[in-house]
Amino acid sequence: MTAMAPGRLGEVIRFGVAGMANTAFGFGAYSVLVLLGVPVSAALFVATVAGVFFNFVTFGAFAFRRLDARRLPRFLLAYGLIYVFNLALLEALRAATGLGPIAAQLACLVVVAPAAYLVLRARVFQGEPR
Repeated sequence: MTAMAPGRLGEVIRFGVAGMANTAFGFGAYSVLVLLGVPVSAALFVATVAGVFFNFVTFGAFAFRRLDARRLPRFLLAYGLIYVFNLALLEALRAATGLGPIAAQLACLVVVAPAAYLVLRARVFQGEPR
């Protein structure tokens, strides 16, 4: 087992901090929409879209320190894939457990957040920070 490089550890910590702010916003928006009666898939989609540009800045500038508008198309594609993965996991979890949509989404975050880090790191914010 190898130790994580100090720069990578800092990046993971920054991603976690930015992710907490992004998640609070996205989860809050999703929860409000569900409580207002918006269908689950639409609520998840609206919450994802509402946070995507804010997330691009927080992850790009703060977490990965590689903010560049040229990365936005890859970021949007990655977020689309993350959304589809999140929705599939959410619906599977709800069907398997009977959890409500808010509790099930909260449980999904344990898998979706690390997956999002890996996808964003590998496909959007790869390379050395400026």
